[in-house]
Amino acid sequence: MTTRAEAAVRGLERRLDAVFGTEGNPLRQLGALAFLSLWVVVVSGFYIYIFYETSVDGAYHSVQALSQEQPWAGGLMRSAHRYASDAFIVFTLLHLVREWMLGRFTGFRWFSWVSGVPLLWLAVASGLVGYWMVWDERALYVGTATLEWTGWLPGVGVEAVRNFVDASAVTDRLFSLLSFLHIGLPLLLLLGAWAHLLRLVRPRTMPARSLTIGSLVALVIGSLAWPATSMAAADIGRAPLGVEIDWFYLGALPLADRAPGTVWLVLFGISVLLTALPWLVRPSATAVAAVVDPARCNGCSLCFADCPYGAITMAPHIAGHGLVRMAVVDADLCAGCGICAGACPSATPFRRGAPFATGIDMPQLPLAALRARLDEALDRVAAMASPRVIVLGCDDGAQLADAIGAAMVSAQCVAQWPPVFIEYALRHGADGVLVTGCPGADCTWRLGSGLTAERLHDARMPRLRAQVPRERVDVHWALREDVRSLAQAVQALRARLAAGPATAPAPQPAPALNHG
Repeated sequence: MTTRAEAAVRGLERRLDAVFGTEGNPLRQLGALAFLSLWVVVVSGFYIYIFYETSVDGAYHSVQALSQEQPWAGGLMRSAHRYASDAFIVFTLLHLVREWMLGRFTGFRWFSWVSGVPLLWLAVASGLVGYWMVWDERALYVGTATLEWTGWLPGVGVEAVRNFVDASAVTDRLFSLLSFLHIGLPLLLLLGAWAHLLRLVRPRTMPARSLTIGSLVALVIGSLAWPATSMAAADIGRAPLGVEIDWFYLGALPLADRAPGTVWLVLFGISVLLTALPWLVRPSATAVAAVVDPARCNGCSLCFADCPYGAITMAPHIAGHGLVRMAVVDADLCAGCGICAGACPSATPFRRGAPFATGIDMPQLPLAALRARLDEALDRVAAMASPRVIVLGCDDGAQLADAIGAAMVSAQCVAQWPPVFIEYALRHGADGVLVTGCPGADCTWRLGSGLTAERLHDARMPRLRAQVPRERVDVHWALREDVRSLAQAVQALRARLAAGPATAPAPQPAPALNHG
């Protein structure tokens, strides 16, 4: 069932699709935009570090020289470093809010959600250190405020941390330490990002080409129009009267000056709440893991290649058949989408002399049950006027009630339908088959519609067999609310079939994949 929050996100996505196109829609690629920002930060940071002097006298002047002596190179890099860092925070927060509104944090997704929580704090900590390294009046404020805020914690003490901003303590070694932290924290961030994506197969870590180019051009224009600048050089004996605040990174410091304990409590509470959220909210449905039948698994590894969440591995066959391997499902990682069942080459519905069983299947909705549903739909359309169309869809896409000359059957994901079921429907009374599901970028199970399109386009196993007449098969991607467009696609296929044999274009791949 679609929640109000999910409907709001999808509605906004539709509006932005009209402006940017599905492939270039930034709302669909917030995680990838955060990664792009991070790579800009890393590249520009390396450039800046080449000229940075880790000394009391050299820190401020070396950063100033970047802007004054090489404004089209060092100045641009410095500004890009600043604004890309802010962009990383913005895109990360928006990505977090979007995933929360779509409900993508419970059940099997808990690891990706929880592993992403520390990344935001690592980014903020790295930004605080970066501002300190500039060693201007803002840096003095950042260093003093951060250390005094830290000094509120039990066992630390304000007097201990003030030693780091005492005139005798501000030495070249301090800036060497800051440089080490400013490099080490982003490395931890990259390691955390790797863990964050660990359970996703083919995650999108770069936006679409058009969006990448547009983002970089906007970053360059912004960096040239509003270059990052320093305040006056830090004077350890004089507190700055006024400081310009970067609210993305430094917003908590003015509050911490007034109520350090409250700010710590709020941040700690937010962290605990975000970490515990997957277990505080009951998932809409509990995933039931796929089950492997060793007797029918031939070790082809197609299910392993198609699983969007890396829940399947290949291991030596338990029967000990030499080099033959078999699929093994990790129940903790399995999303219960059924894509693996649709990839199994033994999933043929034509065998009627024995129970329908495959190498891998879904206990809650096995392929035998799907065949039974399809048989019922074929019985219903048999009494309808021809041309008769069977619609093979998914539970989260558009749902079509029996219409003139058409009946629909849904699986958990459209990719749970092996392509051979299309041939089965055509042989048992259907004049045409329309395959439908969520558009690629909106696929509930990330890769389902894209994998289906590749199978039908003869680009992925299992393929739609060559003897299946392609003019009798069509594809239409539609969201749950796009029932009208699905009905129109059905009638268009019926009209084409009624017009007589014609060569239809081969099914095209989905326009985009939901890699996130």
